[in-house]
Amino acid sequence: MGMPMYVSPEQLMKDRADFARKGISRGRAAVGCTYADGVLLCAENPSNTLRKVSEIYDRIGFVGVGRYNEFDGLRKGGVRHADMKGYAYSREDVDARSLANLYAEFLGQHFTHEQKPMEIELLVGEMGEEPDGDQLFHLLYDGTVMDMDTFAAIGGEAESIRGRMEETWERTADLGAAVGRAVAALAGPDRTLVADDLEVAVLARSNGRRAFRRIEGDELDGLLA
Repeated sequence: MGMPMYVSPEQLMKDRADFARKGISRGRAAVGCTYADGVLLCAENPSNTLRKVSEIYDRIGFVGVGRYNEFDGLRKGGVRHADMKGYAYSREDVDARSLANLYAEFLGQHFTHEQKPMEIELLVGEMGEEPDGDQLFHLLYDGTVMDMDTFAAIGGEAESIRGRMEETWERTADLGAAVGRAVAALAGPDRTLVADDLEVAVLARSNGRRAFRRIEGDELDGLLA
């Protein structure tokens, strides 16, 4: 009976990370950013069937890139977790930080113990009662989680998109300016994205308790114009 080939733990983790990054880089990108009235979530998504941007709970939104079946399963699990916590305790106890930590634990375990890592990146956004409470959590395929109150980019060409967002982002921007800058960062200098290429939503203080709202159709055309 032959001995199995030995692979060092360092090489194994590197191979898994390279595999996950390669899969994610093939996907279209998404950005999240804070603006004057809350949090904007914007993804390049020409599909009319598959959603990258979704609502998790009253003030919490979700964006996934990479393999749809993998990040959509996590979205559904997040919705169930938030509903159960809100029912057992109170709606105010449901927050994006605990959800991001739950996702990070699951992704880290999967990356370490499963044969194939998940080929996904996630954004979890939360709108605060005041602008200082707006947050974004960026989760990588290996469970790494980064929290920020400015902007984040995930998916293919994320580094270039972050560079373009760095030049234009402003917390005090209104919705029109925030959408225009996010779309320009996604498109880059050589492309133009129209409403049919995009999926856009906000978590806005002006929307009341259910802060999540999709921006589509004529409203999105007007903002892009």
